[in-house]
Amino acid sequence: MARRIARCSALIALLLAAGHGSAANFALPAGDANVVGHVLSVRLDGTRNTLLDVARHYDLGYDEIVAANPGVSIWLPGAGSRIVVPTEFVLPPKPWVGIVINVAQRRLFYFPAQRRSVVTFPIGIAQAGWPTPLGRTRIIAKFRDPSWIVPEDIRAQHLRAGETKFPRYFPPGPENPMGMLAMETGFPEIFIHGTDRPWGVGMRVSYGCLHLYPEDAAYLFERLRVGTPVRIMDQPVSVGEREGRLYLSAATPLGEHSPARDYLTRAVRAVIRFQGLGTASARAVDWDRVIRAAEARRIAPAPISPRRSLAVASAPLPATNYDFAPYGVDANGARVPATR
Repeated sequence: MARRIARCSALIALLLAAGHGSAANFALPAGDANVVGHVLSVRLDGTRNTLLDVARHYDLGYDEIVAANPGVSIWLPGAGSRIVVPTEFVLPPKPWVGIVINVAQRRLFYFPAQRRSVVTFPIGIAQAGWPTPLGRTRIIAKFRDPSWIVPEDIRAQHLRAGETKFPRYFPPGPENPMGMLAMETGFPEIFIHGTDRPWGVGMRVSYGCLHLYPEDAAYLFERLRVGTPVRIMDQPVSVGEREGRLYLSAATPLGEHSPARDYLTRAVRAVIRFQGLGTASARAVDWDRVIRAAEARRIAPAPISPRRSLAVASAPLPATNYDFAPYGVDANGARVPATR
């Protein structure tokens, strides 16, 4: 039985005006297609930006940007560095309704009720030993400026880690681990909320809650209605199709719900199962590519169709200059950063 997770109490305040995030917003694909977005490439103009600055600008998490750029320094990538920006995503299984969260993929997908579109955000997920419940629930409440009464078992863990002055209570404000906006799910004590440590988005950092960049929490909070359905899943292997080509998204299994054993077998079965759905049944597969994608576990969709059908997709990506100012130390808090 899962242990009790992150007890969070909230106070309402009227002082915070929710801003707009830099959400990745896409039209829903037609027919059997389930891949959105495109991989980009940028070249850093100077030495000020870190790999995580680029990730946050393009609404990617830590694991996504690091996996897509093996060998690149996280903190000092260097002027002129070419950075792969993996803003291409395999959508979760249908139905595409409300909020769907794939914890293994470290992604939240929001399907607005009145539009054929999807908005997707990176999320910080649960640490080992504090699993997020899987299944279906709803958003039952929304809070501005939440406070946090720290549960004793969570505080005990911080004390064991040497944080002898870890508080019992965090008041509302930019230093609150709950962030400044929180959406409560029907699962006991599980919230979708902002964070005072945005550089942890995409990592295993929470006690069961789902962490968003502050700007993404603001975007979602402004649009999400109480009663919105929420589905939480753990699917480390996802198969996608676009324009007759197949793709494999492979994430590292978390362990609590989907152990790492037989991972390659699971990937092969996922491809075969997907081939049996809709028009994908006629698509050829390069099984060597399936094996390489499964072993790499880079999250971003990798092509698994034969090379002869991917001549365009395999061409080098043109790199555009990235000359945005870094977020800076002031952005490592729960406040929404200034528009960039």
